[in-house]
Amino acid sequence: MKSLTQLMVIAGISLAAVASTFFIKGPPRRLFYCNPATLKAGEVCLEQIPPGVPVLWVDARSRAEWEISGVPESALWNLDPTEDIQAFEADVAMRIMTSPRVIVYCGDENCGLSRQIADRIIALQLGANVSVLRGGWRALKEAGRIKDSNPAF
Repeated sequence: MKSLTQLMVIAGISLAAVASTFFIKGPPRRLFYCNPATLKAGEVCLEQIPPGVPVLWVDARSRAEWEISGVPESALWNLDPTEDIQAFEADVAMRIMTSPRVIVYCGDENCGLSRQIADRIIALQLGANVSVLRGGWRALKEAGRIKDSNPAF
């Protein structure tokens, strides 16, 4: 019985320490890490994009999300049936002329919508180098590239 009491006291102290650390420091920060060795064909890590290279960012999320937290100067292209797909095509086609590197991003690292949009841009046959960003919006936000965001350290 004595060992059970000791176990309960140790567990209680540990739980109190964990709870106080959580409330003082907050939840643990889980940053996105992109391993280039695990990339699928057509994917790119944010760290692989050289600074200063003109890139056309294409947001595959909803219009509301894009307006609130999109990359500055990015183009919107999603598969929402209420949107005008031809307007997306025309906007991206015109902007590819000045920036032949196109990177499509979605809401998170598991969103397949960005791959579908990238395939549609490739089908336009405009000669652009089209990639899908591994990590999507989360990777951009942690790097401080989203409107009104600070980089995570």
